[in-house]
Amino acid sequence: MQTQKLGSQLGPILLLTSIFFINFISRIILAPLMPNVVSSLHLSSVDAGSFFLFISIGYFTTLLGSGLLSAYWTHKKTITYSIFALSLALFLISLSREVWSIRMGLIFLGMAAGPYIPSGIATLTALTTSQHWGKAIAIHELAPNLGFIVAPLIAEAILLTFSWRAVFVLFGLMAFILGGVFARFGRGGEFKGQVPNIASVKAILSNSTFWIMVVLFSLGISGTLGIFTMLPLYLVSEHGYERNWANTLIAISRIAGLGIVFFGGWATDRFGPKRILRIVFFLSGVLTLLLGLTTKSWIAIIIIFQPIVAVCFFPAGLAALSMVTSPSERNIAISLTVPLAFLIGGGAIPAMIGFIGDLGSFALGISLVGGLILTGAIFPGHLKFYISTEKKTDS
Repeated sequence: MQTQKLGSQLGPILLLTSIFFINFISRIILAPLMPNVVSSLHLSSVDAGSFFLFISIGYFTTLLGSGLLSAYWTHKKTITYSIFALSLALFLISLSREVWSIRMGLIFLGMAAGPYIPSGIATLTALTTSQHWGKAIAIHELAPNLGFIVAPLIAEAILLTFSWRAVFVLFGLMAFILGGVFARFGRGGEFKGQVPNIASVKAILSNSTFWIMVVLFSLGISGTLGIFTMLPLYLVSEHGYERNWANTLIAISRIAGLGIVFFGGWATDRFGPKRILRIVFFLSGVLTLLLGLTTKSWIAIIIIFQPIVAVCFFPAGLAALSMVTSPSERNIAISLTVPLAFLIGGGAIPAMIGFIGDLGSFALGISLVGGLILTGAIFPGHLKFYISTEKKTDS
């Protein structure tokens, strides 16, 4: 039976948040390292952007099949095996010396990270009642927001003494230790996921709301992860920033997100995800557009404000995604929506920005992404939520 008080499950929620932190930061750490990686491996901008596409391809593959894993094991075992596999992938990347082997390692990294999010969200929503989902998800979303802050700072600290490869060794060790802690002390997730049978998948794929959620998550991920991955390279190559100052500015810009995400969770519970999603996409789209259009003297201000708005997508987006299907099909909906969205927002978008950067203008690529995000404001009104005995309201 689900507890009525969020505080009684705070420990398990924070442990899941820690796992999500390692899962997430392992996939974005290349961004602050990218100026060094490009220099040491003699890469083009599109090559740099394609690294994130390789991660997304691996992530897409296992995230899409995560329903099979959680149905065969349990959500807890799926999370445990995922974090140990992630540790191994990080160690392999640190040992790779050729571009092709790094690409293979990045695919494996994405594959190891993929199974976490459906099982993590299924475990999280099982630990809490629906009235607390927005707040529980907001706590969970501390992981990527903290990752955005910590990644540039850790990169700069390690690069003072070691090669960029040492960063992967550090996170590999952290993932291994955390996997052991969760295997021994983790709570929740002691149940199997819904088998993704053809009938269930067909029902979800035929639901227009599902495809709206794919679009919304693609745009939401583009505004956070997609922009973040190429921002250091953009600032260094096109605006003349020193790498250490670019990474410091990016880290500072993400600090407010730690508090704002709680506001986003509260606002989602108070006003409903549809209304919050409309506001977030409009403001995030405008700020991302300005990120590509503004001059060097103003860009630091835009860099500060853009992620403050963009991070508010996830509490509302994940709450909405949890409402569009029946509880028994929730993990299937997540395992279908998120991989497609990450492939687009976290893989294709960075590659597109890098491609346009090679043509002579990172700014144009980022502005195009801003325009796409802005269109997301029209879609939330078309969402249709599943009606169940759980009390859910929306505008």
